[in-house]
Amino acid sequence: MSESEFEFDDDTETSADNVVLRVDDLQKRFGGLVATDHATFEVERGTITGLIGPNGAGKSTIFNLISGFYDPDGGSVEVNGVDVTGAEPYQVADHGLIRTFQTPRKLEGMTVREAMLVGPRNQPGESFIKLFTSPGEVGEHESKSLADAQRILEEFELDHLATQPATDISGGQMKLVELARAMLAEPEVLLLDEPVAGVNPTLRKDLAEQIRRLNEQGTTFLLIEHDMEFVMDLADPVIVLDQGSVLMEGPPQRVQSDPRVIEAYLGGGT
Repeated sequence: MSESEFEFDDDTETSADNVVLRVDDLQKRFGGLVATDHATFEVERGTITGLIGPNGAGKSTIFNLISGFYDPDGGSVEVNGVDVTGAEPYQVADHGLIRTFQTPRKLEGMTVREAMLVGPRNQPGESFIKLFTSPGEVGEHESKSLADAQRILEEFELDHLATQPATDISGGQMKLVELARAMLAEPEVLLLDEPVAGVNPTLRKDLAEQIRRLNEQGTTFLLIEHDMEFVMDLADPVIVLDQGSVLMEGPPQRVQSDPRVIEAYLGGGT
């Protein structure tokens, strides 16, 4: 699909300073399968941007390419104006882009509080040398991380689960914990991969409220979600992928009524 076929919201002008994530001509093949086909889009700072598309559209592949889990066959990814194409996930994270996963990882043998402490970036205690050469720095950082983890658990109303084994809480609670843990890394842009998949209505509402709250506090979101009611109520703009390409981008109301989107999802059905 050529660039001229993409449709963008004419009412919004995105300046370079406002772009926190830029995906340009991204390509990925798996053997003969084209998973990402010259995908190009931008995420504006301060938005909750939805990334939707039918099964097999390439959404998860895009996330893996952006966050460094896959190497692209072509194109580029920029975070805050820095080219991170082909960088390792930890290097992408160092530039302020953090992601969650469709199925949260339950850390065996850890309490919820301990699982939270996996979140902070660049912990000096991860260095074997610093454990011996700078024990004061390590201890100070660990105390701060512990205080931050407790504060965030309270903000998410999860502090009552702090001492529970991470493997004992529900899938929906684990999604909230994963979102809370991601905030310990102080992301500028947070990629959420199907945050409400398999989540009950109460926790679904809690997740939406937390995403809105964090967005109001300055975190930019790019989220994949199959629950159309959830994403259309939460996100603006919405980017539609089809067969690895960007089909269109615009406000939720326009996207839902666009014949191309209906065709992509329903094969021409109504």
